[in-house]
Amino acid sequence: MHRKSEVRIQILNPDGSPASGRRIHVDQTAHRFLFGCGAFDSVALMKTQDSEKKAFLTERMNKWLALFNYGTLPFYWGRYEPVEGTTAYTETMAAARWLKEHGVRVKGHPLCWHTACAPWLLQYSNGEILRRQLERIRRDVSLYKGVVDMWDVINEVVIMPVFDRYDNAITRICREMGRIRLVKEVFAAAKETNPDATLLINDFNTSVSYEILLEGLLEAGVPVSAIGIQSHQHQGYWGLEKLNNILERFSRFGLPIHFTENTLVSGNIMPAHIVDLNDWQVDTWPSTPEGEERQSREISEMYSVLFAHPLVEAITTWDFNDGCWLNAPSGFVYMDNREKPSYYALHQLIHGEWETHEDLNTDDDGYISFTGFKGSYTVSDGNANASFELDNPACLKIRLDR
Repeated sequence: MHRKSEVRIQILNPDGSPASGRRIHVDQTAHRFLFGCGAFDSVALMKTQDSEKKAFLTERMNKWLALFNYGTLPFYWGRYEPVEGTTAYTETMAAARWLKEHGVRVKGHPLCWHTACAPWLLQYSNGEILRRQLERIRRDVSLYKGVVDMWDVINEVVIMPVFDRYDNAITRICREMGRIRLVKEVFAAAKETNPDATLLINDFNTSVSYEILLEGLLEAGVPVSAIGIQSHQHQGYWGLEKLNNILERFSRFGLPIHFTENTLVSGNIMPAHIVDLNDWQVDTWPSTPEGEERQSREISEMYSVLFAHPLVEAITTWDFNDGCWLNAPSGFVYMDNREKPSYYALHQLIHGEWETHEDLNTDDDGYISFTGFKGSYTVSDGNANASFELDNPACLKIRLDR
């Protein structure tokens, strides 16, 4: 399986001699694959001064950390910079650093989007809007470099120039410039600011329109690192046929695929006639025992299919707790932080079935061999330990110094 790799390790004593006949514990401590979730509550945790709220959010994020190694932080321009020049940098950077310190890879979402756009941009001409958009990208990608090195550079471009629900600055410039030119400009600004960053285009539109857009962008030389696919399934699970069809269609580009915004609900399914999910406005949307069993089963199946696919590098479930976007029962925990069945189901996959732990005996020359899931490891004889990374098949020498 492509998620695993073979390794042969010679365990050495402190003096460099082979540690023959030694019992060695091998433990995977982190995955290379990105198992992610929205981490917005980490920003709230960094910001709050209320001790009760801080304790509640700490409990929630500790449960988050026990499951995930990859988090998405909010950079919606209208919320991140509600007044021109006044940003949420302090709490957002604190959250990003806190996550990184806990071994989490962080992605910013998004740098350019017509929704949740800064309303103060509307006072400017299209040329000035573009200049400020590119300036915003350079500013934030530079400020967070080394902490946030992955970005959804632009979001939902397929609909961007024809979006008509309300006036906004980004639709204005996209309509004037065209999709490809705008995407090329924003990617160029991000790439020149952080050449080593992972840069995504992200969309909920999985029709041929997204494929055509991607073809045009790649022909234009836009440095797309990975294809982002949103999978908000408030109206029901896609199922294996649709999931595999999408994987097949978008695999033809040969780029890594990230499932960036996954949602499966544990309550009643949203009616099929709703075209824009935002039109479904309810006061309460309860989780149900039947829905929880369904959500748990569907998450297990979907994650298993995606984890098995060679081009998929990341899966992000959008809501960690119930009651977030659209008030949906879409989380792994209830609003009071109690774990739902889906939490345990995914934990069993990520930290059970898909994690490597071995007890092995070294041979006469001090060697052990095993096949494990790619990621970070420790080896220990009970008294001393050392760490290593497992990626491609390798033969290593590791000294266990007391």
